[in-house]
Parts: sequence; C-alpha cells; structure tokens
Amino acid sequence: MECKQTAQVVLCWHMHQPSYKDASSGEFLFPWVYLHAVKDYADMAAHLEAHPKARAVVNFAPVLLEQIEDYLEQIALWEEGGDAIKDPLLRALVAKELPEAGSAAFMTIIEKCLRAHPERIIKRFAPYEKLAGLAEYYREHPEIQQYLSQQFLVDLLVWYHIGWMGEIFRRGDKQIVKLQEKGRSYSEDDRRVVLKMIFDALAGIAPRYRRLAEKGQIELSVTPYTHPMLPLLLDIKSARESVPDSPLPNAQHYPGGEERSRWQLEEARAVFKRFFNLEPAGCWASEGGLSEATVSLLEEEGFRWTATGDSVLHKSVHKAREQGVTEIDLSGRIHTLYKLRDGNMGLFFRDDGLSDRIGFNYSDWHAEDAVGDLIHLMENIRKQSPQSEPCIIPIIMDGENAWEFFPENGYYFLDELYRRLSEHSNLHLTTFSDLLEQKGSEATRLPGLVAGSWIDGTFTTWMGHPDKNRGWDWLCEAKQHYDEVMAGGKLSAEQARKASYQLALCEGSDWFWWFGDDNPAAVVSDFEHLFRRHLVNLYNLIGHPVPAHIYERLSVGGSNRAPAMGGTMRPGHAMETS
Repeated sequence: MECKQTAQVVLCWHMHQPSYKDASSGEFLFPWVYLHAVKDYADMAAHLEAHPKARAVVNFAPVLLEQIEDYLEQIALWEEGGDAIKDPLLRALVAKELPEAGSAAFMTIIEKCLRAHPERIIKRFAPYEKLAGLAEYYREHPEIQQYLSQQFLVDLLVWYHIGWMGEIFRRGDKQIVKLQEKGRSYSEDDRRVVLKMIFDALAGIAPRYRRLAEKGQIELSVTPYTHPMLPLLLDIKSARESVPDSPLPNAQHYPGGEERSRWQLEEARAVFKRFFNLEPAGCWASEGGLSEATVSLLEEEGFRWTATGDSVLHKSVHKAREQGVTEIDLSGRIHTLYKLRDGNMGLFFRDDGLSDRIGFNYSDWHAEDAVGDLIHLMENIRKQSPQSEPCIIPIIMDGENAWEFFPENGYYFLDELYRRLSEHSNLHLTTFSDLLEQKGSEATRLPGLVAGSWIDGTFTTWMGHPDKNRGWDWLCEAKQHYDEVMAGGKLSAEQARKASYQLALCEGSDWFWWFGDDNPAAVVSDFEHLFRRHLVNLYNLIGHPVPAHIYERLSVGGSNRAPAMGGTMRPGHAMETS
C-alpha cells in the first residue's frame, strides 16, 4: 500500500570558512570570506526572500561571522581615511598606486585574479576571458611583463570581482550592469563602486538572515566556534570506532579536550547570539563529527538537535546487530528522527545520496531536469516509508562551494528547487527544530553511536595519514605548552584571552582536511602555511620559543589531478541515490 503521509524535507545549508587572518599582522591571507559573501551568502538569502513559502535551515560557523564583521570595519575605516584595508586584493582594487609591472607583487595580484572557475566565471564574460588569456601569456613570458600597463591590472582586478558577484547583483543592480557593459578602462570611481557593492553585501548578511529567522522562514543553527572536530578533541582514539586499525598520532590524546570543547561551544553561542539575537537550538557539529561523548556534551550545553551523515547511522546499527541488540528497532532507515537510548537530543541523518547529487551531479543538468529528478527520488522515499514513523528527508550540504560549478551560480536550480518544493502537495519544507517539536515523541531510539563524520562515517579525512597525524602532534604539543604557561599565571587576563582565541584557530578542522597526498600541492601549500602561521602566533602570544619544526613544510600534497569540485567538497560515500 502506498504511503499517504507527507514527507518532511529539510534543506540545511552550511556556511563556513576558516580563519584566513594572520593575527600578528591583521592581514587576510586569502579572500574567500568576502568573495563567498558577495557570491553565495547574499544569493542564498535572496532566493529565500524571493520564495517566502520556502523554508530551510542555515548553519553559520562563528569564525566566519566574525571575519565578515572584520571586513566591514576595515572597509569603513578606510573610507574615513584610516588604515589601508588588510586584504591584498581589496586593497589593490582601490589602491591609487599599484605594484610596478613585471614585479613579483604585480604578478602575485595577477595570479590571485585567476583563481576562479574557468568555465562558470572567467569564460562567462568575454572581457574577463580575454584578460585571463593575456595574463596566462605574460606569466609564461616574463621577459615582456615590464611592458604591461597599470590599466591591465586595474581591469583584471575589476573583472575578478565582477565575476565573483552573486546573481542578486547581476539581476538587480544597475551599477554592475553598467560596469559589465563598459568592459574595460575602469576608473578609480568604478573601482570604488565595486568596493561599495562588496561592503553592502557584507553588511546585509547578518540582518537579512536574522529577518528571515524572525519571520519563521528559516532556522539558524551554529557550529563550534572555529569548526573543530569535537569527537577528536574529546578522544583521539574515537577515530578507531569506525576504522579499528586507523593509525593515530603519537600524542594519543588532546590535553584538556573536554574543557576546550566546552569553550568552543560556549563561544559559539555567544557569537551567534550577538549576531542574530537568538539562542541556537541546533548545532551542526563540525563536519557532522559525532560520538556518544559529543552528543552528550551538546545536550549538556543546551542544544536540542544535531546531525551527521547516514554512514554513521549504518555503522551504528551494524554494531548493535553484531552485539545482539534486539529490543530496539534496528531497521536503520535514515529518513526518520532518532534519539540515543537514554538521551533527549534529536539526531538527524543526512541523505548522502540526495545531497551528493546536488553537490556533484546536477551542476551539468538543466535546472528543471535536475529538480525533477530530485523530487522524483524524494517521492519514491515517501512512498516507501512506513506509516508508523515520520518520513524525514534531510539534505545537508555546503551552502557556498557547490554553486560555483553551476551555471550562473546555481540561480536557475535554486529558484526551481524552492518554487517546486514550496508548491508540492506531498513534500513539505520544514526545519529540524519544528520536526523535533512536532515529532519528538515518535523518535526511534538508537542503542549507541559509532563515532564518525558525514564523510564515510569515519574521521579518515582528518586523521590517519602521516601528515594529518603530524599536524595533530604539533597541535597537541602546542596545547601542552599553552597549558604550562596558563598554569604559571604569567599572562594578563587580556593576553590569556588572546592566547585562548589563537589556540581555537589552531584547533579548526580545515587544516587537517587538506593535509595528505590526495590534494594538489598548490592548495595544500595554502592551508599548511596558514596552520603553521597560526601555531607560530600562538607560541608568540604565550611567550614560548617556537619549535624549529614549525617552520618546516608539514605537507606538500601529491595529487597531479584536480579533485572533484576543487576538493572543497567531498561526497558522503559512493554516489548512489537512496
């Protein structure tokens, strides 16, 4: 008999960037925060505003929110005649004097202006494509670089930022249309117009999402402050719950991991409340990294729901069956609500198949076909779900990196997705908190949870490879020195506060994501350099000599092929539909 109930669909978009700021200089070493703000965070808000019947969960990493705020302060200060903007590309965009043609600084800016998707961004605009082609030629022929004019660099800078602008600007702002039509020979006033658009986009992020939340259209949730892997901070050995023979760092445990995990969650709550004037009910633990200890900690810290990948559920059910558990339902259906045997925390499991189709398949499809396929798959899930339990379809994915690979920043796909789901009679868009409130008493009880993340239900993306483990050893070593200094009481309250914040930056998960052989050397270099820079800054703040090995390359990468979607996203598991 066909299921007659309505399927509850949750679209959860995770917005996150690590800290790209060098605390010692105040300089942003990479521009990804403001670029994704003008391209993705602004666009996602616009789609929701355009479809008032649509609903979603939007998850923000606090370290991202604070960096957006930092950019706003720097741009405002510069406008008032203060210090230069501490981001090399933004500073160059409005600089009266640019580096001399042929100099290393000149070529560095050119290199940065080529870091955009070749097909979806650069080749989309004929003037940008032409400038990029010339840049490639000059890069290969350094002997003629000295003949380049400053105007070449100005135009390339303007087109780089136009290319990264979201569709909300392109379709609703006459200024950017005018700049696109002009095509070349941009003036100082033109450059300031671009900066003003960037400022306005950044300034609108928190207020727009706050208004959507106040209207009840979205639920806002949070991750731990700097996006650390809480299960590994709490217990490094938890990596072996899903991979029993996983190589571990020499350190074996992270000193004071529970205290730091609580700090990360409490700081996240404070930042979240300051930006949105709300208390978050949900926490997407960084990378969906969960363990029983993590779930307990989240519940103790006042969170009501969390989520991870469906592989974690499958591994947990498999373990319970092996242990002969019979008194609890072990069907392992991912499309429902769970709680641990003795807990009240709502647990949701990402439909990896559906989520990965959006992230890895649909970018080359016509929008109507892609959304039609997704809805067809959701309908099949609904029809196959038992009447006796809620039918919940969680789609959880990166809210920023995916759209770079879609035509026009995913405009047509997202517009079609929200429109059709808003109007669908059997698929109802909702939020995790609403589901917990309405269906909490119907939750299926899990006897236990095998520690893992949304990628394969393991932690192998962050631990196990020699480079990743070495990174953990360096972090644990730094934490030991930090503890010794803090216990000695030699730092002032302000120095201790700065040191604790700097330690948090080192604890972020992103560094370990990139270490290893499966990413290209250029990308690995960016992130391992930043990780070591954060460690150096921590040692300087606590007044401890920097160990010599911190200045050595930690990881060089090894892949000569470009990873899927640039390596910024990865599938939950083998890309199969549910």
